[in-house]
Amino acid sequence: MNTKELVCTVCPVGCRLTVQENNGSLSVTGNRCPRGERHAVSECTHPMRVVTTTVKLQGADIRRLPVISSQEVPRERLGECLKQLYAVTAQAPVRCGDVIAADICGTGVDIVAARTIERS
Repeated sequence: MNTKELVCTVCPVGCRLTVQENNGSLSVTGNRCPRGERHAVSECTHPMRVVTTTVKLQGADIRRLPVISSQEVPRERLGECLKQLYAVTAQAPVRCGDVIAADICGTGVDIVAARTIERS
């Protein structure tokens, strides 16, 4: 039997979760709501992450544009997504929600601007 300790990040409560795996079956304890159980199972079977970073920006007083993924991407693809984003240069003006990189690394997830920035 394998045991893993996690802290739930779904809400501010931060429940301390214990996940036990026994013959391919997972049991979760410590959660105060069903979302905590789903989070723990997801973290142990197929962890996902939101991508947040900045990309280069031209044509504005600010040199970096904050961006965020429209959905979560598989954790194992996070480094690949960041590497692709480090090569991106956006052009001002940019509106919050504009797609900066469509279908990042073939994940089906778009990277969008997290801020509106006018041209300088």
